[in-house]
Amino acid sequence: MSGNAARLQAIKDVEAYVPPTVSFSPTETPGAIFGENVFNKVVMRQRLPKSVYKSVVATIEHGAKLDPEVADAVASAMKDWALEKGATHYAHVFYPLTGLTAEKHDSFLEPVGDGTALAEFAGKTLVQGEPDASSFPNGGLRNTFEARGYTGWDVTSPAYVLENPNGNTLCIPTVFVSMTGEALDHKTPLLRSQQAMGEHAERVLTLFGHTNLNHIVSFCGPEQEYFLIDRHLFLARPDLLNSGRTLFGAKPPKGQEFDDHYFGAIPERVLGFMMDTERELFKLGIPAKTRHNEVAPGQFEIAPMFERGNIAADHQQLLMTTFKSIAKKHGMECLFHEKPFAGVNGSGKHVNFSLGNDELGSLFVPGDNPHDNAQFLVFCAAVIRAVHLYGGLLRASVASASNDHRLGANEAPPAIISIFLGDQLADIFEQIAKGPVTSSKGRGTMTIGVDTLPILPTDPGDRNRTSPFAFTGNRFEFRAPGSLQTVAAPMVTINTIMADSLDYIATKLEAAAAAGTDFDAAVQALLTEIINEHGDVVFNGDGYGDAWPIEAEKRGLANLKTTLDALPELITDPAIALFEKYKVFNAREMHSRYEIGLEQYVNVIGVEARLTLEVGATVVLPAAVRHQTEVALNLGALRSAGVTDVDLAPLDAVSAPIAALRSALATLSDALADESAHEAQAEAEHARDALLPAMLAVRAAADQLEALVADDLWPLPTYQEMLFIL
Repeated sequence: MSGNAARLQAIKDVEAYVPPTVSFSPTETPGAIFGENVFNKVVMRQRLPKSVYKSVVATIEHGAKLDPEVADAVASAMKDWALEKGATHYAHVFYPLTGLTAEKHDSFLEPVGDGTALAEFAGKTLVQGEPDASSFPNGGLRNTFEARGYTGWDVTSPAYVLENPNGNTLCIPTVFVSMTGEALDHKTPLLRSQQAMGEHAERVLTLFGHTNLNHIVSFCGPEQEYFLIDRHLFLARPDLLNSGRTLFGAKPPKGQEFDDHYFGAIPERVLGFMMDTERELFKLGIPAKTRHNEVAPGQFEIAPMFERGNIAADHQQLLMTTFKSIAKKHGMECLFHEKPFAGVNGSGKHVNFSLGNDELGSLFVPGDNPHDNAQFLVFCAAVIRAVHLYGGLLRASVASASNDHRLGANEAPPAIISIFLGDQLADIFEQIAKGPVTSSKGRGTMTIGVDTLPILPTDPGDRNRTSPFAFTGNRFEFRAPGSLQTVAAPMVTINTIMADSLDYIATKLEAAAAAGTDFDAAVQALLTEIINEHGDVVFNGDGYGDAWPIEAEKRGLANLKTTLDALPELITDPAIALFEKYKVFNAREMHSRYEIGLEQYVNVIGVEARLTLEVGATVVLPAAVRHQTEVALNLGALRSAGVTDVDLAPLDAVSAPIAALRSALATLSDALADESAHEAQAEAEHARDALLPAMLAVRAAADQLEALVADDLWPLPTYQEMLFIL
């Protein structure tokens, strides 16, 4: 089948699509199925001995050390519960530095001497597994020939049963470490950083008079943006299939300029997909809350409720896997790439961050009079100090080749890390900078002028969609993470830099108390110091404005535009000292993440460059030449027929971009063949400085040809087809 025939057939297949029939009881309610496949505290209370249950809950809720004696009892109960759920296998699920989920399945059944088999699952099997670690990124932490790695049960994240039509699997969230205990995953440092942050948050709260505190943890509410396109069209695009983004594609006549997609009526086919995914998420205990159309055509969003950071990270990985699986059942492909379509809105994964516990709630809730809420102001000041001192680390935590395409436009924040406080909180800290704070802007009301409509309350400040780190009323929203990324990486950084700021604050206030200083006066002095020394990071203006980069430079804020600008932040002496101090990473682990970042950057751009060369040379160029040939033959026929004033402009119009395409393909081929770079940094620079510009030149010529080549010859599904046919 020719390229164009495949494209046209794909469109016909979309038109012939019949949605799947989903069968479930009409009396089923979301509340009834929520968490039904999760080995949660309710299940544990029913199945575990009381002493074992109390021990496990103490670890989960209060951060107590896990008692190894409970493992056998938990394993036995977990096995029986999973078998009743139809599970035949178990899997230690872990999160290697690929950013994806990994798992190895083992059967519960073990043969016995009489030719039969028994279901076995011992405590030692629950606690520790041994997958092959040699094929996962490690950044020099181990030699390639060394295969041993260990998974360790994370009791704070509940096990669950993953359903499959042919048999279910018990999934056990775990950490993944080397033989020497160094982290080969995202979960281990997340747990370490959360522990460090909690320790110093509790020191601060103790100074405010809180006693017998439950463990303070970080909470995360990640918003997930994604695209859906018909799978027939997806399979007809080699670039999407292999790289997750379109390396070719002219801007469609209509894009997102009418703002007609955002919060619009959800297409019936998409709504069916959303309902099916949410049902599966509910069964897995994932609190999906909000669904809506996003800004770009074909783009959507789901937002779960807040959960503990560790569980939120696990659930995000599980959510992405579920979305991919359910989309295929509905004849669609779910795209999580940060920029699958050039020129339209990119996709992020906004990390809404707070900290607290079940007793105190979020420590970022200002109350009715935030200027009198010293505890709230101290924790907000900790954020200001942390982001100002370690903005480079925050930028590095979201650095990737794919996210580079997104940051700085179309509702994605710029690469300059700043904080938006809003009018109310900014006003309070401006007062603090000058002396005691005396007032705060209150909530207002909005009278719409229609008698039948209620008077609406208004917040004391607006929101800022261009800010990377924004206060949004009761939490901070880190908007820079990309939709493909695990939320664990930015959460590790946020937790660690907050541990540093809270440690600093606790130490200062403890010293003041020891010196007999009045506590309120000590808090006032500390807040004034922090806002005066770190207030330059606060910016409430337009992050897209041309003046902001200039102003940011004057303030000393870094503009780390690309991944290669950001990654070195990981291996500076202050960064290594920070992570070592709070026992989140050692120096080797920090360098490993830097090396892995470079390696992934090179690999991503290398794949894209080879795809660009292949598709450009074997798909786009032949179609353009066929069109050129037809035009030349038609013009020749006119001349043969005696027409003397034949207009050669159509031939010239297509010949020039064809020549440009040939030249660009040759340049890209030469750049790919250049093997002068041998070290990771040099390879990455070559990818950025040679491959990316060469790819853009190929695309420019190809996209120009898309607008010229006869539609019946063009081989690739177009933007208007992929974005608008669902």
